[in-house]
Amino acid sequence: MTVLTACASQPADQAARGETFDPYEGTNRSIHKFNLGVDRFLFRPASKGYVKIVPDPMVTSFNNFAENISLPGQAVDYLLQGNPKQMGNALLRFVINMTVGGAGLSSPADELNLPPVDTDFGETLHVWGFGEGAYVELPLYGPSTTRDAVGVVVNLFSNPINFTPVRPVDNIGVYAEVVRRMGDRGRFSDTVDSILYDSADSYAQARLIFLQNRRFELARDDEDAYLGLYTDPYAEIGTDPVRDPYLDPYEDPYAE
Repeated sequence: MTVLTACASQPADQAARGETFDPYEGTNRSIHKFNLGVDRFLFRPASKGYVKIVPDPMVTSFNNFAENISLPGQAVDYLLQGNPKQMGNALLRFVINMTVGGAGLSSPADELNLPPVDTDFGETLHVWGFGEGAYVELPLYGPSTTRDAVGVVVNLFSNPINFTPVRPVDNIGVYAEVVRRMGDRGRFSDTVDSILYDSADSYAQARLIFLQNRRFELARDDEDAYLGLYTDPYAEIGTDPVRDPYLDPYEDPYAE
């Protein structure tokens, strides 16, 4: 609750104006430097080796598995958001994908044209009216905000098959998410490398792209507010990051 109270310290219209609230920049930059080191010497080479050795269909299957086992937690978030329709979609996708889809390694729900789902507790807090708060960079996790950082912690425990502190071997959701991120890091290596290693200021660049993408995601369901600020970069393309596993999650949606 203390962290959520801090979210209110940001001017209410600052995020709406597309501005950045980064009062902890010094600390954030130190963490960013640490994350860069972990990426350069561990995560980047491991991810490149992963997508090089593992056949691409298997990488997609592992990504599907990570997405599918997150669906019960997403259903909880939709319930808390007062969205029973999407909660039902999340549960239906979970049942279909985990049964017909071979324990979630494929996504037959997409072939049945079931509506995609993509939410988290950070979005739940947004629906409840909490501001995004200050920008923060989390160790090993990366860019976030105070509101989304709370969401990351809550989502660890909101899914019964996601995380258990008693038996670490059962933390299948955490392991699956790490593998999914490795797949994304390997597949979009050139884009990520251009941000982290080719930018004059990789911290500022990563912060800008994260905040723009996150605000775009949260504005999708608020068309009136959204149209007053931005244009939809996907309107003509007709793609969706949930349905299209090859959509670059690190691309700046507002870049022309």
